[in-house]
Amino acid sequence: MSGAGLQARLVSAAAPNDAQRERLTAYLERKYGQSVELLWCEDKRIAGGFRIEIGSEIIDWTTGGRLSQLKERLSRLSAAGQSVIPLVRETVESWVPEVLAYEVGTVLTVGDGIARVDGLSGASYGEILLFEGGVRGMVQDLAERSIGCILFGDYESVRAGGAVRRTGRTAGVGVGEGCLGRVVNALGVPIDDLGDITTDTYRPIESPAPGILDRQSVNRPMETGILSIDSMFPIGRGQRELIIGDRQTGKTAIAVDTILNQKGKDVVCIYVAIGQKASSVAQLAALLRAHGAMDYTCIVCAGASDFASMQYIAPYAGCALGEYFMEKGRDVLIVYDDLSKHAIAYRALSLLLGRSPGREAYPGDIFYLHSRLLERSAHLSAARGGGSMTALPIVETLDGDVSAYIPTNIISITDGQIYLESSLFFAGQRPAVNVGLSVSRVGGAAQTKAMKKAVGSLRLDLAQYREMEAFTQFSSDLDDETKQQLSYGQSLMRMLRQNRSHPYSLAQQVVLLVSALGHVQQELPIERIEAFNAAMLADFAAQQSILMGELERTETLTDEGRRAILAQARESLKSFLAAQR
Repeated sequence: MSGAGLQARLVSAAAPNDAQRERLTAYLERKYGQSVELLWCEDKRIAGGFRIEIGSEIIDWTTGGRLSQLKERLSRLSAAGQSVIPLVRETVESWVPEVLAYEVGTVLTVGDGIARVDGLSGASYGEILLFEGGVRGMVQDLAERSIGCILFGDYESVRAGGAVRRTGRTAGVGVGEGCLGRVVNALGVPIDDLGDITTDTYRPIESPAPGILDRQSVNRPMETGILSIDSMFPIGRGQRELIIGDRQTGKTAIAVDTILNQKGKDVVCIYVAIGQKASSVAQLAALLRAHGAMDYTCIVCAGASDFASMQYIAPYAGCALGEYFMEKGRDVLIVYDDLSKHAIAYRALSLLLGRSPGREAYPGDIFYLHSRLLERSAHLSAARGGGSMTALPIVETLDGDVSAYIPTNIISITDGQIYLESSLFFAGQRPAVNVGLSVSRVGGAAQTKAMKKAVGSLRLDLAQYREMEAFTQFSSDLDDETKQQLSYGQSLMRMLRQNRSHPYSLAQQVVLLVSALGHVQQELPIERIEAFNAAMLADFAAQQSILMGELERTETLTDEGRRAILAQARESLKSFLAAQR
């Protein structure tokens, strides 16, 4: 800078003549509204054109700079997802380079996936920055003297003293129908070796949650196919239901079975894997393909070997994809597996950025991190298309401690939780749902009439059984009534056992509930109940197909239907006992 005005550096291989210098000076004075002193600097590496450096901005009119403009224009075409080839031809034929002034800064420090940048006074939070070597980063910290930026991908080419420029774009991903059936990373890039993805549009990963007037009540069920959940803790479309429990207690199994149960129901499913092993994600994708579920599912993967920055943005990228379908009036199910690892990744980034740690070394904004993610799940109003996005966040506890920082945060954000208990899991009760600690704050509002009528007093009966079991475990002399109550409770617990990847239909769930609450299974030894249930459902499919079809179609259970179910269940019991002799 000079006292009279601005000072600009003209960098080129050859010195400008007087006419060229005069035209460039006049252009700069018009652009910046004050006098400009133009200084020439020689750089033989510039093959054609020139570069003007003025303050923190650069006008790049070199051959490479103009080609970068064209590349950026073409990348936006591909993100639009239309028929790209004619658009590319038209763009190349009609393209005229623009005189663009890029705000350019300097890398102060770089390490551990974090870069400190100086000179980008106009940068905004969440904006994408472009470093030398094509590395991209996202602004995460706006300090008084510098900017903190998280880096995506391999950042070996980023060096202190290197140039970095603003793009003016916030972080986003390509979204569209082409994402279904694919496995992508947190930037929307396919990682399943099935070729490129044609997307419909580009969507920012961060967007405001729908307002109150843009929502309607949660009143339609999102059936999981898991009897213990659909009967006692129903999940509605647009709800946020937390799945919580210790490591290896079946949390992911519940989410995956819910995805499998959406087959043929026109529900788009998104599974976000955060901090998991690549082999586990590959096995999950193979399981979904084997059951025909990948046709309506997209897996967003930020694995354990990925940078913390990728794990941080993965759930937001998955949410942006879900919002695309939700705003088209469709129903979406999104699983975040799991937000404990997401919080740990964000804690690592925050500490590297120099933010003060708070409780359990997490930064103070960790609540806002998850609330602004989960609040984007909703059941939109009819004016907004009526679509919905149902969230199933997963949280891992340590030794059953639900009072830790992250579990209590997310419990307070969600509309209920399904708590999986280790002792039940190791006792063979799977899914290991703790009836006392689990809850759905939507409740019967998202339950079919048939399920409401069939479930009856199930939850109360189980609570009484658990209380009596704890009271009588040290007693050896029990009266007949107590033995009957214990036997009944044990038959209910066995009825709720369910194999993985075998979701029940609504009609099958109603049959199991009506027969169990009618004490049919109580007449069997405990170890034979599961085999009987399978045989009974096969009998209903063969002999009561009209009744089963009526239950699925009307979603109501009449008194006559209940009597018919009990009669058939007792006939199946007679046949089962006769076959076992």
